[in-house]
Amino acid sequence: MTEVRVRRSSPSTMAFSSVLLFIFSIYSCYAQVPLLMWTSDGYSMPHLGQPAAGQAVSGGQLVSYLKSALSTAPHNVLLFLQDKLSIDDFTMYGGVFGNKQDSVFLNVESALQTSSSPLMLPALDWSASNSVLELFQGELGIPAVHINPSTLKEIKLNTTQPSLLVVHLPYTAGAQSKELLLKNDEIIGKVLDMFKSQDVSYTAVYTGLKPSRVIEDTPVMAGSFVGRSLLQASSEVPSVKPPVVFINTLKQPCILLWADTLLASFLGNETDLGKDIFNSSAPPDLTGSVCNETMSRLVLNYQKVLNFQSLRLIFSMRKIFFPVSARDWTVMEQVVLEYDGQRAIFNASGGIYAPAEYSFHCQSVSSVQNPLLVPRNATDNATQWKLTFTDFQIQGFNVTGEMFSYASDCAGFFTPGIWMGLLTSLLMVLILTYGLHMIMQIHTMDRFDDPKGPAISVPLSE
Repeated sequence: MTEVRVRRSSPSTMAFSSVLLFIFSIYSCYAQVPLLMWTSDGYSMPHLGQPAAGQAVSGGQLVSYLKSALSTAPHNVLLFLQDKLSIDDFTMYGGVFGNKQDSVFLNVESALQTSSSPLMLPALDWSASNSVLELFQGELGIPAVHINPSTLKEIKLNTTQPSLLVVHLPYTAGAQSKELLLKNDEIIGKVLDMFKSQDVSYTAVYTGLKPSRVIEDTPVMAGSFVGRSLLQASSEVPSVKPPVVFINTLKQPCILLWADTLLASFLGNETDLGKDIFNSSAPPDLTGSVCNETMSRLVLNYQKVLNFQSLRLIFSMRKIFFPVSARDWTVMEQVVLEYDGQRAIFNASGGIYAPAEYSFHCQSVSSVQNPLLVPRNATDNATQWKLTFTDFQIQGFNVTGEMFSYASDCAGFFTPGIWMGLLTSLLMVLILTYGLHMIMQIHTMDRFDDPKGPAISVPLSE
């Protein structure tokens, strides 16, 4: 097959420069790596909202991004993995300050500009980036093929089946980093050119396994308790937890659930009901779940848990219109545990609610401390149970994809810290007011000694 050189046109430099300047101005944290994702010409990805300024994209959020992107993007995936990559690499060698002739990302720049809907995540948790390959293998259901750039001419692509091609790009910090980045960009251009020559649509991803400027630039003192020492010592890839998604009869997502833990304790015996539904490769059993315009019911089914033959955890939500706010609200009516023919019912409407178009999030949803889950009555079976959900997020209405909408958090406005600040400020204002009042009560002398007149005599005999 004849190798076709990559066409390096003269695209608008302002767009790419402004994107990189925007990325660098907002995300100056060294603990994350960037991720760039684009499609071949003629294809597009659904509109994916950019994360908020300063927010690092976690592994669970990355799963949602990839699922949404692959719903319309080509399933021939090119994964360019660089050992180390940081935003500083684009700033130093991308020509973002007008030195476009010095840019080492010409092919990446051209690919991003020709793509109709590129995805740029400037701050991806680098530990999550280690699992990008596993995420794509899980989503596509195929093993990855590691290719050598020197053997590109020998590769023949099968357009009838999805493929996952992985190209490992080296990185060396120091004086040679610019030259190596330029060579890596040329490799990316050759691979993209190979796909174009064979008329194969593709989805390309460019990211790093670790940040390039965390360990090399900052020495870690022995025994110092800092985050960078943990990043240096850590080699394990944390488990990635995509949200639980219930698909309705129209093959559309209608309920989303995510939690760090779903702890359930019965008479002292405790288990995490979330470890099997979030970490397992097999989909959770959602038999009995249902959703419509006014009611959503998510059912998590378990077998042989806490010495029970069967157990079901049920979240019942309802959309209610409140005239005072003139809008619809999602209210969690009940959280129910059904186990071996018995039921434990917790009322949740007092604290778990959010606008219908939002998701609900709370760092801790518990029936024990600051309870948002309250047993229905004092004699109910729920008094034998203790539930604690950490980093809990759920959405039962207005679900537009496999990503949560804006979260309405359970934390009230007047937190203990705010109350402490208000009371301290009030005390300071009272002290200042009292001081001013005392100063205003001071009277000056109404008689003064005139040096030109007779001296003031004060008789002392009487």
